[in-house]
Amino acid sequence: MEPETKTQISEFHLLGFSEETELQPIIFGLFLSIYLITVFGNLLIILAISSDSHLHTPMYFFLSHLSFVDIFFTSTTIPKMLQSTQTQRKVITYEGCIIQVYFYLLFAGLDDFLLTVMAYDRYVAICHPLNYTVIMNPWVCGLLFLVSWMMSALFSLLHSLVMLQLSFCSDLEIHHFFCEITWLIQLACSDPFLNNVMVYFGSVIQGGFPLTGILYSYSKILCSICGISAQGKYKAFSTCASHLLVVSLFYCSALGVYLSSAAIHSSHASAIASVMNTVVTPMLNPFIYSLRNKDIKRALFRFFILKWKHL
Repeated sequence: MEPETKTQISEFHLLGFSEETELQPIIFGLFLSIYLITVFGNLLIILAISSDSHLHTPMYFFLSHLSFVDIFFTSTTIPKMLQSTQTQRKVITYEGCIIQVYFYLLFAGLDDFLLTVMAYDRYVAICHPLNYTVIMNPWVCGLLFLVSWMMSALFSLLHSLVMLQLSFCSDLEIHHFFCEITWLIQLACSDPFLNNVMVYFGSVIQGGFPLTGILYSYSKILCSICGISAQGKYKAFSTCASHLLVVSLFYCSALGVYLSSAAIHSSHASAIASVMNTVVTPMLNPFIYSLRNKDIKRALFRFFILKWKHL
């Protein structure tokens, strides 16, 4: 059978988690709840930081943008999955699939780069406290944020353009709840060599290098706090604990996605790992940062008290 060219493809079929009818309301309710918690939780973080002038610092500048990115990261996959579950029409157009791949990779890369920049911010704050305001000035913060956007946009665009060169056969069923790039490559009839090269290259640039930067920053922090008092160590650790926990969740879930797609060859295992990476981690981030951060809790308290007084 001759493979169809990419211009003949109209849609893909997203099979999701289960095709059993009785499970669809449960899946819909669960993911709708998680999505709403993720959106409102991250919006509260953004609201707290923007409403309190005491939080207009580099650390909270990057945190607010991380919350912004997490909202859109989740929004690239969950709304479409909810629509498919509700209507029982589990299809996505070819163009919609490519667009979803682009924005998924864009916001995943941004998450990665922002976590790296936040680790660098903590390194400067702890290892060079006297020069912190000079090193992490608004111009540098804006530049780091802009470079993160440019790098993520470039790699996601390259991935999408290379994906457009693939041709597909008649079997267009994706055993996932969104257009996951490795599943699309598996469905291709044409040679996916360039796509696989881009996946590995992107993994190194967007995963390996940022992780190396994070580990380097925290190794310098550990060396810096070895000679200080116990109280100083506790203070330094408390400022890094939330970020370390978020980094651990992000990379462990990303590793789970990679291992499940590369070694296990199980659609359910790959989908569950992707849920941890794209749904659960963005939902937990605002809880991690707000519950362990007195400044965030204080800012939210002040905001709602002031709003209540004006009613």
